[in-house]
Amino acid sequence: MLAAGFAGQLMVGVFFGIGLLLGLLNALLVRRSVASITATEHPLKRSMALNSASRLAIITIAGLIIAFVFRPNGLGVLFGLAAFQVLLVLSTALPVWKKLRTGTDGTEGGSAGDD
Repeated sequence: MLAAGFAGQLMVGVFFGIGLLLGLLNALLVRRSVASITATEHPLKRSMALNSASRLAIITIAGLIIAFVFRPNGLGVLFGLAAFQVLLVLSTALPVWKKLRTGTDGTEGGSAGDD
């Protein structure tokens, strides 16, 4: 938001922040839905897929409505949503990638063949 303010586009920064908050809301709702679905004795893939599709549809429609109503500055919401998703993927993929590069499996010690 600060960078957008210095560039003379403060409202783009505000909408970018709203997009980040929508992304965070989505991540929190994912955690909540996964916890509730996996708490059942026999979790169904169908219920997870339906939950994900409906949640993503609602957040996408909300983002598109904001972008349309407040255009052109409202496009910041879509950029904020996209930036959050990139950060989320990187934050989960980088530790896995590092572990794969080092060849460790995360256990203490090693086998006799590691010497």
